[in-house]
Amino acid sequence: MAGSYSTDKIRNVVLLGHSGCGKTSLAEAMLFNCGAVNRLGRVEDGNTVSDYDEEEIHRTMSLNLSVIPCEWEGYKINVLDAPGYADFQGEMLSGVHVADVVVLVMDASAGVEVGTQLAWQMAVDNQKPIAIFLNKMDRPNASYRRVIDQLRHTFEATFVPMELPIRKGDHFEGVVDMITQTARTGSGKTSAPPDDMAADIEEFRTQVVEYAAEGDDELMMKYFDGETLTEAEIDHGLQAGLAARKIVPVFCGSATANVAVRGFMHTIVETFPTPAVEITVKNAKTNADENLKCAANGPLVAQVFKTINDQYGRLSYLRVWSGTLKGDSRAFNCRTNEEERIAGLFSPRGKDQLGMSEAMAGDIVGVVKLAHTHTGDTLCDKARQLIVPMVKYPEPVYAVALTPKTQGDAAKLGPSLTRIAEEDLTLRHRYESATRQTLLEGMGDTHVDIAVKRMATRFGLGVETAVPRVPMLETVSRTASAQYRHKKQTGGAGQFGEVHLRVEPQERGAGFEFKSEIFGGSISQPFLPSIEKGIKQVLEQGVIAGYPVVDVKAIVYDGKEHPVDSKDIAFQIAGREAFKLAVKEAGAILLEPIMNMTITVPEEYTGDVTSNLSTRRGRMSGMEQVRGNTIITAQAPLAEVQRYATDLRSITQGRGVYTMTLSHYEPVPSHIANDIIAQAQKEKQEEKD
Repeated sequence: MAGSYSTDKIRNVVLLGHSGCGKTSLAEAMLFNCGAVNRLGRVEDGNTVSDYDEEEIHRTMSLNLSVIPCEWEGYKINVLDAPGYADFQGEMLSGVHVADVVVLVMDASAGVEVGTQLAWQMAVDNQKPIAIFLNKMDRPNASYRRVIDQLRHTFEATFVPMELPIRKGDHFEGVVDMITQTARTGSGKTSAPPDDMAADIEEFRTQVVEYAAEGDDELMMKYFDGETLTEAEIDHGLQAGLAARKIVPVFCGSATANVAVRGFMHTIVETFPTPAVEITVKNAKTNADENLKCAANGPLVAQVFKTINDQYGRLSYLRVWSGTLKGDSRAFNCRTNEEERIAGLFSPRGKDQLGMSEAMAGDIVGVVKLAHTHTGDTLCDKARQLIVPMVKYPEPVYAVALTPKTQGDAAKLGPSLTRIAEEDLTLRHRYESATRQTLLEGMGDTHVDIAVKRMATRFGLGVETAVPRVPMLETVSRTASAQYRHKKQTGGAGQFGEVHLRVEPQERGAGFEFKSEIFGGSISQPFLPSIEKGIKQVLEQGVIAGYPVVDVKAIVYDGKEHPVDSKDIAFQIAGREAFKLAVKEAGAILLEPIMNMTITVPEEYTGDVTSNLSTRRGRMSGMEQVRGNTIITAQAPLAEVQRYATDLRSITQGRGVYTMTLSHYEPVPSHIANDIIAQAQKEKQEEKD
């Protein structure tokens, strides 16, 4: 049974950084130091507490946000280990949302990498305090000063070196704490620092004291008066500066060697902000915003930030923002207007579940089998209905078309997609009516591929994947008329209907319009809906290439009927065929989706990326230089950028990122349209044969 901690004894940190920088190893070392495990697991061996998923073990990389609580010096540190691969931004964002500090883990030998920049921007956008942990200091080419200089050049922030590495040649032995001015080695014991580091210690400690004084007005006055700040006052000043996002403290160590990790944990509990922050919530009854203090005696407000669906049911991870969540109690979901029973309250530790009786404000916990609550939902008191805003997740940029392998898989497809998308809100699924395909969309090929594999493993779903067809549309470019007579005589009652109609182009987005200009009763009024029904069948099926017809007006202006043989089906067929003929005469064209793109790449790749865009019929509308990066805004046809996630990664060595949203539809160039139409007609003929 896990213990319950008061709000002031809880610290919530999320580990972000470039893939391979050692986030999982750092979480493992922290867990080992607090005695929760008796040996240090290794990512390469697939035996860490954080990376327990089969795909994570196979790929030796984190794919999920894991919660790793560490009990240390009477405190509970909730460590959220997030993936570093850009495809899993949703997991990273969820972790940032519920953490109080972002710990940006960096490889001290590699310096600032693309994942570092992505994580930094994520923390800044969400207004979270940032601390740096320079990992892998035991590597021969690791350089503390070089990385700090690189950080100062890359990001606009005040970086405060909290430690100095102790090196003997290429060997990393420990660190000197700039507050206590003592040395720490892998054992965690303190000692006097090496004599030859005296000058460096004095230089860096002066910086630490100055920045600590800036964090508090009283300390600033004391510092300017020439008084010496105590260690407790320095801690207080740094805590205030970190919480206010005025400073970014920099720590260093080696997670795999477990050197300087204990000191880092001590600093977390002593210097990092508590969860007792004030957040803005919405009152569900008045729809007004309210400020809410994170306190155990406040109204219950707990938000689900992660969901896991498997064959055994649903696990929900929550951050308790206010109040106390008790086991075997009830809480209210404002979105669904349903009460949920809180049973099976636990503290998650990787895949393990440590039972709890209650969780106070600030804690991160798990609940089993919530019936009506999904990721982003808030559980609260029914009498005080408060809602925490949801995380804003990025739009998907990569899609695959799914085809069930068997009839049984077809029945499982919808429920499986719903459950997998509940877990990760950067995954979307939808039926594309224009192409008649079921699509699964995500942040990249790896993201979608893993989702497909998880559905196979957990729900037994077998699907074939393919590149989606581009959801094009058909329309007309000019006015044209046509007529069609449907006459059928089979010995009994016949069928007769003749329709004369005209089609006219409409403005983009105007849709379909049906009108009648019949005067004198050449076609009776009851048959007009039959004609419209026949035309609407064609709107869905298309005329020239099998895509929906849009932005067209159909006007019936003449026709003929028979007093006996005219009936509903006859005019449906006549209207349908007349419409097809008229569309072909009206210069039918294909419309393709044009996407708005914002591409961020390091400056050195700007030329390669812009050249590649021009080969994709891309049109650049802007270019901006921001601290070593180029932000390119452009438009390009979806047909040319469906697999851009993979291509951009290749062009920029994994350092480019982009977003993509639908802008509008415009005509396909004639030489491309002719090929598409010819291929569609060929496929149609093959189906007939």
